[in-house]
Amino acid sequence: MADARTVDAVVFDLGGVLIDWNPRHLYRKMFETEEEIDHFLTHVCNRTWHEQQDAGGSAEDATARLCDSFPHFRTEIEAFYGRFSEMLSGPIAGSVDVLAGLRSAGVPMFALSNWPTETFPAAEPPYHFLDWFDGLVVSGREGVKKPDPRIFEILCERHGLTAAKSLFIDDMDYNIEAAAALGFLTHHFTDAPTLHADLQARALLPGA
Repeated sequence: MADARTVDAVVFDLGGVLIDWNPRHLYRKMFETEEEIDHFLTHVCNRTWHEQQDAGGSAEDATARLCDSFPHFRTEIEAFYGRFSEMLSGPIAGSVDVLAGLRSAGVPMFALSNWPTETFPAAEPPYHFLDWFDGLVVSGREGVKKPDPRIFEILCERHGLTAAKSLFIDDMDYNIEAAAALGFLTHHFTDAPTLHADLQARALLPGA
């Protein structure tokens, strides 16, 4: 059952909620097998490495350092940020429909995303819905990323939000836990229909 507290604003994560981002979309073009991709994304361009750029690190410098460590993977490493757009398969249609419904209902909407500055898709035509947000906080620009409490504080301070009256939507459980610890209402995103039902239960979207 949805929390009965009043929601004054809805805060969306982007990758995995509104935008289908997955490095495998790119690396299936570059490797023969899923096992090779698994190895590369575990031991070379892994989550820990990428998250440094999410937190404001230079993609160019990070790429150069990793190429020095793994010279036989230079082409694949350089592709991570050089061909980053190929990791995006487009908007997640059902979720964007939910976003459109909130927009039509006049609900204030914000985005809080872990994303390197150099690759943020704000100007890409498929992601026109980024213009619908009343405010957008991108980790690479701020030099701090989720789940660090500071980026949630930046969001609230900059846009005048109250955590206890803001619904935070994210597909990563550790980000949800961090937001909940700060007093946010939360929705752990799994699919658009479940999100739509939750927002209806909170009277943010009209019922069927």
